[in-house]
Amino acid sequence: MTDSEAPPAKAPEGVSGAPALPRPVLEIASGYAFTGPALDLGALLWDGRCLPDVQIRIPLPMLNRHGLVAGATGTGKTKTLQLIAEQLSAQGVPVFLADVKGDVSGISAPGQENDKVRTRAGEVRQEWTPAGFPCEFYALGGMDHGTPVRATITSFGPVLLSKVLQLNQTQEQSLGLIFHYADQKGLELVDLKDLRAVVTFLTSDEGKSELKGIGGLSTATAGVILRSLTAFEAQGMSPFFGEPEFDTSELSRVAGDGRGTVSVLELPAVQDKPQLFSTFLMWLLADLFHDLPEVGDVDKPKLVFFFDEAHLLFNDASKAFLDAITQTVRLIRSKGVGVFFVTQTPKDVPGDVLAQLGNRVQHALRAFTPDDQKALRSTVKTFPNSPYDLEEVLTALGTGEAVVTVLSEKGAPTPVAATRLRAPESLMGPVDPAALDRAVGQSPLYGRYAEAVDRESAYEKLTEREAQAASSPAPAAPSAPAEPASSRGRGRKADDQDSSVVEQVVGSGVFKSLARSLGTQIGREITRSIFGTARRRR
Repeated sequence: MTDSEAPPAKAPEGVSGAPALPRPVLEIASGYAFTGPALDLGALLWDGRCLPDVQIRIPLPMLNRHGLVAGATGTGKTKTLQLIAEQLSAQGVPVFLADVKGDVSGISAPGQENDKVRTRAGEVRQEWTPAGFPCEFYALGGMDHGTPVRATITSFGPVLLSKVLQLNQTQEQSLGLIFHYADQKGLELVDLKDLRAVVTFLTSDEGKSELKGIGGLSTATAGVILRSLTAFEAQGMSPFFGEPEFDTSELSRVAGDGRGTVSVLELPAVQDKPQLFSTFLMWLLADLFHDLPEVGDVDKPKLVFFFDEAHLLFNDASKAFLDAITQTVRLIRSKGVGVFFVTQTPKDVPGDVLAQLGNRVQHALRAFTPDDQKALRSTVKTFPNSPYDLEEVLTALGTGEAVVTVLSEKGAPTPVAATRLRAPESLMGPVDPAALDRAVGQSPLYGRYAEAVDRESAYEKLTEREAQAASSPAPAAPSAPAEPASSRGRGRKADDQDSSVVEQVVGSGVFKSLARSLGTQIGREITRSIFGTARRRR
């Protein structure tokens, strides 16, 4: 690309010290000359030169229009997330980051100045100042450095659980019937042993009549689900499900100084369980979707959610699952939440989801094989028309460089801009594990969620029922359904006991988690969301 392709022109207002810039550069510069608050990504790259007078930015109100950060391994995607997260936090926007490799925790500590940082800051005209940002650290089931994040089986729901268990469509539908049965019978599904107990009961001699009554669920399919659950549990997955259940509203907190809290979910310990952590992230997003109020277009997002290793979520996903993701992404924007998918190539994200993503930061791609070349050409086609030869540019970008297009303040795509990105101001690497543990232990959330609670639920109820049946001297006459509202068992003594229990629960640290399940205790079916996750009132 040469400057002879377009005649020189004067620099636009606000671009100083840049005489005789090519017309395409001036058009790009005017496309990013926003008047409102924005995040600074870096400086324009043109014809092999970095032009610090042309700053590439994202308007803050457009961050809830979702986005994609893509690129080959080692091209700087993680540092791009860190750069965006820092600026969001500084402007009072809470951020959620999934730390798959264990190197995002450094966002809590000031960065270290060195020659590379000074050089990059000078190239892009960045006033670099080391700074740490307010962070909360979480870990799935407590299997890493962080406050434990758990979900009950009931709130996780049959659709997401089917994804984790790798069930086919028929088995997924059958699992939905099992959830329906448990809801109808007041059998609370808190952890894996509860669900296994219900499925075991339905496949037993005593439960086969119940199995027939819920329709469309064969003994063979129930057996497959039971075996999948047993194998899943044997892989050490039990800690992820249980109580106290994590309240996803914690992710929307703002620190005392007005900066948004950066919630970092530590995932190194579950790197070998990719479907689990990707599906758990979808549960967090779905739970937020059903708890947050509608706010429409806002001056800045209520939360920006970065979905790392996004391809793992879509691999082998059923059509129903993909449809649910698409609908969630489409609708959650109106609740002030922005979602950025992070993966290697845009083809990792289904077209219907990709169509919802208005902001793009595309790092370098490799083209070593025919498949790589095909993916490169497909990626180029997803960009607006551009004066760049994008096939050439995308294979020539260095680490910390990317091709950018975002939505302007008016909601229109900005010109494609090759960009040398700024350096994050926080530590570009993990913090010391001892410091991380201290930060976790000092968090008020740790005392709320650290200790697992195992209350009476489906497993205990079915075990007690089995024990009573075994101790009975003779078959008893058919009895009325257990504990209906009009039963004589709801007498004064029972009421006194219930009152005592409620008082204890209200005074405990797991009150919210217990309250979410009260509907199932009276045999009422839980209203479920797009993903089959339980709707809950905070």
